[in-house]
Amino acid sequence: MLPDLTRLPSPVCAYVYDTSVLRATAAALRAALPPGATLLYAVKANGHPAVVRALAEVCDGLEVASGGELALAVDAGARTIAFGGPAKTDDELRAAVAAGALVHVESVLELRRLARLTSAPLDVALRVNRAGGAPGGTHRMTGAPTPFGIEEAQLPTAAALAAALPHLRVVGFHLHAVSNNLDADAHTAFVDESVRWSVAMAARLGITLSYVNVGGGLGVDYSGREAFELPRLRAQRPPPGVRLAFEPGRFLAAAAGWYAAEVLDLKHTHGRWFAVLRGGTHHFRLPAAWGYSHPFQILPRAEWPYDFPRPEIRDAEVDATGELCTPRDVLTRGQHVDRLRVGDVLVFPNAGAYGWDISHHDYLRHPHPQILVV
Repeated sequence: MLPDLTRLPSPVCAYVYDTSVLRATAAALRAALPPGATLLYAVKANGHPAVVRALAEVCDGLEVASGGELALAVDAGARTIAFGGPAKTDDELRAAVAAGALVHVESVLELRRLARLTSAPLDVALRVNRAGGAPGGTHRMTGAPTPFGIEEAQLPTAAALAAALPHLRVVGFHLHAVSNNLDADAHTAFVDESVRWSVAMAARLGITLSYVNVGGGLGVDYSGREAFELPRLRAQRPPPGVRLAFEPGRFLAAAAGWYAAEVLDLKHTHGRWFAVLRGGTHHFRLPAAWGYSHPFQILPRAEWPYDFPRPEIRDAEVDATGELCTPRDVLTRGQHVDRLRVGDVLVFPNAGAYGWDISHHDYLRHPHPQILVV
């Protein structure tokens, strides 16, 4: 539930995160997963410590992709930590080993480096860039030339090296393939096929399979026209002795966040209305990065501190733009409003994932938004 943002000092600029929504979403997702599945939260979606702590309490663990995220996971008391990402440093690998994290190894070189950094038995999983098999989504990680994982054709070489290196034991595969898939039926097929592939590949390579991580990728449609239908996620239970792990980020965090920004000006230029905000893409970069219009709700504010008329528009389409010196600082284009005044606050829902965390916070050195956790 949103707090009363009208009580914040003007001009309003804030993120709100609701931990009860985080917990409810995690519970709903867990109920849709196969019995015994492992649910990890991908910290990259939102690394605010309160968000990470809340999800560490209700998920089986956390997935991290940097030393900074690893430290967050340790501080949050995560029961399980999986460490991925294509550019791990030696210091990060040492910290992962010390934390007892399961490392998703990205390359043959990383295998060699990791073996030099541990003197005790260490379980690892091989991240694989498979030749195909990914469902649709906004970003493909595998089945295409990307810097992620070990190409499927190179797996025999990687597995043979791992078997020859001291201390390392390959327990399975990490198969994260896509971001923001909205088709639950296709995702079910992807998960089931990934398990079948893992069983066959492990037998071929002489790996005793105990871990298959199918990544995240469960999508959010920010326009509100579609939804990932959890009841249609009907993945099969894996074979006995195999732990099936999911690591969503966006799906768990998006609905628990709102971005709010006060209207500082209303301008009509070359036939278009612009609501100029105290905020913008340096706080909430996702709409500009992905090229879509993020819908907003209007929170009216009664206060008007000036002795001249308050600008307003009625029954009009408006672009919501920010305070940066670039025409690309746009959050929404052409949203209809019945009434909008300078001093009202625009509230953008579904802003809990890949909002503040991916934004260029210090461009032009504007003040950061307040962050409220409820």
